[in-house]
Amino acid sequence: CVANMPGAVARTSTFALNNATLPFTLALADKGYRQAMLDNPHLLAGLNVHKGDLTYRAVSDALGVAWRDAAG
Repeated sequence: CVANMPGAVARTSTFALNNATLPFTLALADKGYRQAMLDNPHLLAGLNVHKGDLTYRAVSDALGVAWRDAAG
């Protein structure tokens, strides 16, 4: 495995990253974080902490602390 290969093609990888993340950024900006996460399960799945509670089970298991389901 070769580390940091995107650094070898910085311009191309920047465009790729922008194209992949811009729709999520626009949804958050247009709808606010609550509605954007309710509308998009990928955003909700990426949430780790909300209002001081861990919302990602793998992180809470690794740390040995309680978690709260962000979906409800």
